[in-house]
Amino acid sequence: MIPISRVQLPADAARLVVEVIESGMLASGPMVERFEREFAAMIDVEHAVAVNNGTTALVAALEVLDLQPGDEVLTSPFTFVATLNAILEAGATARFADIRTDDFCLDPAAVEAAVGPRTKVLMPVHLYGQAADMTSLAPLAAAHGLGLVEDTAQAHGATVDGRAAGTFGLGTFSFYGTKNLTTGEGGMITTNDAALAAKLRVLRNQGMVQRYQYEMAGHNYRLTDVQAAIGLPQLAGYPEQVKRRKDNAARLTEGLAGVPGLTTPAELPGRSHVWHQYTVLVDGDVSRDELAAKLLERGVGSGVYYPRLVHDYDCYRDHPRVIVDPTPVAERVATSCLSLPVHPYLSESDLDTVVAAVREVMGA
Repeated sequence: MIPISRVQLPADAARLVVEVIESGMLASGPMVERFEREFAAMIDVEHAVAVNNGTTALVAALEVLDLQPGDEVLTSPFTFVATLNAILEAGATARFADIRTDDFCLDPAAVEAAVGPRTKVLMPVHLYGQAADMTSLAPLAAAHGLGLVEDTAQAHGATVDGRAAGTFGLGTFSFYGTKNLTTGEGGMITTNDAALAAKLRVLRNQGMVQRYQYEMAGHNYRLTDVQAAIGLPQLAGYPEQVKRRKDNAARLTEGLAGVPGLTTPAELPGRSHVWHQYTVLVDGDVSRDELAAKLLERGVGSGVYYPRLVHDYDCYRDHPRVIVDPTPVAERVATSCLSLPVHPYLSESDLDTVVAAVREVMGA
């Protein structure tokens, strides 16, 4: 079976984990601080604040913006549920704008039309490894006086005109087990605002500036040194990992060119795609679900990210802080998207097998 993803840690991860264990300093300590510094340097941002997971990163980023009851966060309906759950956990109201099919991210024109008097934060989601159109979205947020929180869970190192995703506003990253960079569970918040960074550090540590000196009602959002030790050695090799993903994506695109009923993804001009997922749209005689099932029969894994819009579940339908407007493009994408293996550990033979299996099923 060719899996949709595969995790393989560098040898140095085991050495650093043992170093942490032997040090006796398992909680937030020097390894976390080092991980923060090196991650900040990687994406060229002033401050990086490590937390215990990507959802926490979103919640904390929203909480330091001091939202009030009734304030709305405008985001994408085509995303993982953490995006919506974080908005609700922070006490805000969620509202949605439509996406584009070329990058699967928020459509700036739809965002402009959706901004209302209660909108306080714009939360673009950088999906599948390609950043949203921040050259349009960041100025739009500024023009309307909105806070900007970037859900960068899937786009570590992706850029827009040379500037990294997660550096336009408050960036939030996930290091979950399947992400391009992983600590098993973990997250990071990035910012160039020193005051917000300081506030985030207090918030994640039960509201303490120093031991038993409380400044705010906080949380235990701390990352452990063991987790940081797993993530740290991946940073140096990350550019090579991304290069392999890019090469694999190029091979897939070349091999799947001209397949009827299949639209392949693209790295858009001015943006650097890190290919967390390689997601096609299936709109021909063969359905998305049929393609996935027949690929599985041929030993090729795939994934549907995501089969329904994030609010299209019973637990959100009547929620008083979930406001749903029509998003027809996102609805269409949710019924036709399918991700194919693109991870850096695919062999030439694996890629040939994926291409051949897709072409066979699609009748190309």
